[in-house]
Amino acid sequence: MNQLKTILLLGALSALVVAAGAALGPGWMWGSLAIALGMNLFAWFFSDRLVLRMSGARDVSREEAPELHRMVEELSARAGLPRPRVLLIDAPHANAFATGRSPERAAVAVTRGLLEVLSPREVRGVLAHEIAHVQNRDVLVATVAAGLATAVTHLAHVFAFSGLLGGREDEEGSGAAGLLFALVAPIGATLVQLGISRSREYLADEAGARLSGDPLALASALEKLHREAEVVPAQAEPATASLHIVNPFGAIGGLTRLFSTHPPAEERIRRLRSLALATPTNPLIRGAAPRRPQHG
Repeated sequence: MNQLKTILLLGALSALVVAAGAALGPGWMWGSLAIALGMNLFAWFFSDRLVLRMSGARDVSREEAPELHRMVEELSARAGLPRPRVLLIDAPHANAFATGRSPERAAVAVTRGLLEVLSPREVRGVLAHEIAHVQNRDVLVATVAAGLATAVTHLAHVFAFSGLLGGREDEEGSGAAGLLFALVAPIGATLVQLGISRSREYLADEAGARLSGDPLALASALEKLHREAEVVPAQAEPATASLHIVNPFGAIGGLTRLFSTHPPAEERIRRLRSLALATPTNPLIRGAAPRRPQHG
């Protein structure tokens, strides 16, 4: 269902791009689209390094964090992926994220606060969620969604400025409609892009829970992390908020949830608990030790 929702939302973004281009004409459309795609190609190739640098993440050695490395190695082996880089952010807030444009360039970063707040079982649940993001190619999906949303925004701005400068002469007198389009289209594109982000979080929750075999560990971790985000909000850049496992700025309620990068915490936890009830025979839920990856 979440995969289908992502496809439908990406289709809606594509339709907005086509509608914006049609309103302006083919010349404007291709020029603005090229700018938007150029910006996002840059983000595709360099965003992982920028995000890690902005977050203050550093590579942590196996000797410094043997259990963290063991968990990442085990879960990536379960997922059939190369082992991602393991990084630590020396910050008191509790959060984690994955980045990298491909599994071969993936990195998983956790904060010091997360390691202090969560139990090892809960940390494993969080790492499974992040590795699921890598497995589902969510960085690629987010980049495509951002590219389409940026294209819509650029086209709407061009539409507005061309009208103000007298560059458009609509004989049918659609000036008011054009102004409405220029105002509404970027908001609509942003809402669709954020809807895609929320769908991918649900998908990573489910895939991560199945990967770890322990949905309740991730549910418990999310409960603690959302509570901690209220007490110790992160000093993070808004542009990187969607990468984190929970909103680094705390809970958002009311209509502002439409502009949230993350689904409601209570709904994520409810789904994970339902998933745990559907798989009651899993040995990890009974408290057995996690299976180590097989080598050779």
